[in-house]
Amino acid sequence: MAHDTVGTVVSNHHVNALYKHIVITCPQTRIWGEPGQFYMLTCPPGPEDRPFFRRPMSLYANGRRPDTVEFLYKITGTGTRALATLKEGESIRLLGPLGHGFTLQPDWKHLVVVGRGVGLATLAPLVKAARANNLGVTAILSSRERHMSMSQHHFVDVGARLVEVNDDDGSSTPDNVMEFIRAQIQAGQCDALFTCGSKRLLGIIQHLARKYSLPGQVALEQQMACGLGMCFSCVRVMCEGQKTIHRRVCWDGPIFDALEVQS
Repeated sequence: MAHDTVGTVVSNHHVNALYKHIVITCPQTRIWGEPGQFYMLTCPPGPEDRPFFRRPMSLYANGRRPDTVEFLYKITGTGTRALATLKEGESIRLLGPLGHGFTLQPDWKHLVVVGRGVGLATLAPLVKAARANNLGVTAILSSRERHMSMSQHHFVDVGARLVEVNDDDGSSTPDNVMEFIRAQIQAGQCDALFTCGSKRLLGIIQHLARKYSLPGQVALEQQMACGLGMCFSCVRVMCEGQKTIHRRVCWDGPIFDALEVQS
């Protein structure tokens, strides 16, 4: 159930030069979300930036209490620059949880998840849920630079197998990532594929899903105005068999069958 409520910033600190981690609590309101769901955050006005629309943020983690949620975000524009100015104890309005989350099937034994950049924020709660259901997980974390890799503890702490690749040493090339995942599939260590954060990674997942007849899911990142399906600003062109269709990322997603999405 979604709530439009005012929360309090517990912390809002840098993870590295580009990303920040914010923790928000909303006393008396249960705001926990499911893996893959998102929230619309109101960014505060500042001396230079005055964001008009709320910004969509994927759930990074539920807090220790059901009134606390966490988000990982990259400082890229007006909204996230404003969000980055919030300090402990300040108020923030948020709407959520929204959208449809990831789906785990009871007959799966092992998942492969691959993400890049802030896409890791969406995959972290998925991996935690998978491990809670006794699923094996291999998580491939891709980054532009080795020192920009993030969220490793979210995967290691729950017992996922962690593989880090980056552009610095060339390990993140599409061919290298594809061959690694292919080896997992051929070893019987992949019943489903998941990704977020990169069209390049989505293309890899789609190719392998088709070749080996595997299910796959993708979390889409999209600019939104309302987050409720009313404004149609987040429509994406997709395919359903041979048919072209249009879907709203906020209302129909943000999690989709990987083969529906045009990469």
